[in-house]
Amino acid sequence: MRREAGARQAIPTKARHVLPAILVLLLTACATAPEEKPFVPPVYPPPPAEPRFVFERTLLYNDDVEEYTRGMRFRQYATGASRKLMGLVKPYDVAVLRGKVYVSDSVQRSVFLFDIPGKRFLEIGAKKPGLLAKPLGMDVSVNGDLYVSDISARRIMVYTADGQFLRAIGNPEQLRRPSDVAVSNDGARLYVLDTGGVDSMSHHVQVYDATTGKLLKTIGRRGAGEGEFNLPIQLTVAPDDRLYVVDSGNFRVQAFDPDGRFLFAFGSVGRLPGQFARPKGIATDPSGNIYVIDTAFGNFQIFNAKGQLLMHIGDRGQSGMPGKYMLPAGIDVDEDGRIYVVDQFFRKIDVFRPISLSAEEGFVAESDK
Repeated sequence: MRREAGARQAIPTKARHVLPAILVLLLTACATAPEEKPFVPPVYPPPPAEPRFVFERTLLYNDDVEEYTRGMRFRQYATGASRKLMGLVKPYDVAVLRGKVYVSDSVQRSVFLFDIPGKRFLEIGAKKPGLLAKPLGMDVSVNGDLYVSDISARRIMVYTADGQFLRAIGNPEQLRRPSDVAVSNDGARLYVLDTGGVDSMSHHVQVYDATTGKLLKTIGRRGAGEGEFNLPIQLTVAPDDRLYVVDSGNFRVQAFDPDGRFLFAFGSVGRLPGQFARPKGIATDPSGNIYVIDTAFGNFQIFNAKGQLLMHIGDRGQSGMPGKYMLPAGIDVDEDGRIYVVDQFFRKIDVFRPISLSAEEGFVAESDK
C-alpha cells in the first residue's frame, strides 16, 4: 500500500499538467449535444423505386391552420386569457373540398373544419338545431354542402360549408346504423350506407333525393353474393359516377353503377398485397383510382379503376411518425390529388402530395399557409 502511494507521488510534473487538460477535453466532448438531423419527408414507394407521393404535413390542432394575428395577441394580453388549443380526440372520417378539411370526431360529437386557405378552425354540430350525437362518415357536395352520417340519431345531417344547419335526411324507420354517406357528382342523389349489425338484415345502401330527402330505392341486402353485403362500412362515388362500397365482412370492395346495378368486386381475405384483413375507409382520386384503408395492415392500398393493385402507403407502427398508423379509419383525396388519412389512435390527419404536384400548387399550397 505504501509503495502504491509512493508511486502516485512520483508522477512527473509535466504529466500532472497534461492529465487535467485531457479530462477537460473529454468532459467538453460529452457535454456537446449531437446535431439534430433535418427531417426528410418520406416518399412512397421508397427508393430505389420511383416515388409517386411525398408526405407533406399533419393536422392535429387548431394551431395547424389558424393565423395568430396581432389583434388576437393584444386581446390575450389585455384580458389575461390563454390561447385555447383545440384538437382531435377520436377522429373517424375526413372529407375535403377546395382546401376545407372536415374531420368527424365521434367522442367530441362534432365535426371540425380545418380551413387551410381561410386559416380558420371551426366546430360544427355542437349546438341545436344541428346537434350531432355520434358523427361518422361524411361527404361534401359539389356546391359545398356538408353531409354527416349520425349513427346514433340514425339520420343524415346537412350543413352549409361553414357549418350552418340546413336539414336532416332519413329517420330511424329507414336507417338502423348509418355509418357513411356519399353524394352523387351532380349533387342530386344521396347514398347512405346502413351497416346494420349481426342481428339485423339491414345491410344495404339507401338512396335518397339529396334535396327533398325522399327515399328513392335500396341497393343490396345481407349476404355474400354479388351485390350483397355483410357489415358494409364505407362508400364513395367516383368521378365516373360509379359507387364503391367497402363490404368489410366479405373482405372486398364492390362496384355499382349509379342506379345500383352490380358491376364487379375486388379483394379477398388475406395478408398479401391486394387482399384485405380489416378494410374500412375508401376514396377515389380525379383519375378514378381507388384508395382503401386497412386498419389491420396500418396502411392504405391504391387500386386502378379495374381493381388492380398499384401500390400501398403506410405501415403499422407505434411511433406516430408520418406514415405510421395504429388505427387508420377515414380517407379522402382532393381535387389536386392530395391524400388525407385519419388515424384514430394518434388523433391525426396525415397529408400526402403527388410528386408531380409542387408544394406551391393547389388549394392548400404552401403560399397560402
